[in-house]
Amino acid sequence: MAPRLAEAPGDLEALTAQQSALLLPHFTATDAFNLGISLRTRILTLYPTTPAVISITHANSDSLLFHCTTGSGVQPDNDVWVARKRCTVKRWGVSSWYMGRKFGGDEEAFGQKYGLGESERGMFAIHGGGVPVCVRGVEGTVAVVVVSGLRQEEDHMVVVEGLEGFIKECEGEGKK
Repeated sequence: MAPRLAEAPGDLEALTAQQSALLLPHFTATDAFNLGISLRTRILTLYPTTPAVISITHANSDSLLFHCTTGSGVQPDNDVWVARKRCTVKRWGVSSWYMGRKFGGDEEAFGQKYGLGESERGMFAIHGGGVPVCVRGVEGTVAVVVVSGLRQEEDHMVVVEGLEGFIKECEGEGKK
């Protein structure tokens, strides 16, 4: 059996270090596809009966790079969560899990801090699963990976571990 996911860090310092370590050497449409397939395989291995959505988009335009489900049972609400997590990552440049920990999961405090009106609050989610893709030598976020359907800390960590695996594969390619 595949090992379980690592526990998602809860403190902001550890989450900042985690994100800093996820600096990719490159990220192309092919990389997005391969990452998406890898995430789907990992989710199916860990949670074979839990439906989830995996979505990868360009950060600057929301152009779709990869989108799939892990099986039947996904609800339209999952895509709403994907969009909300993506908006959070795009606006603040950090994972949606980070934003949730920053505010202790308090969406009211989050909304007040950023002056979000009632209609704007529904655009953002401070629940785990949205993670920025950053590339060495490129300023800002180039893409956003979102998983929705697992528990929020699992949504977050399956993406993080997927990106870590991608980085290791790239390092291995460089040694050949």
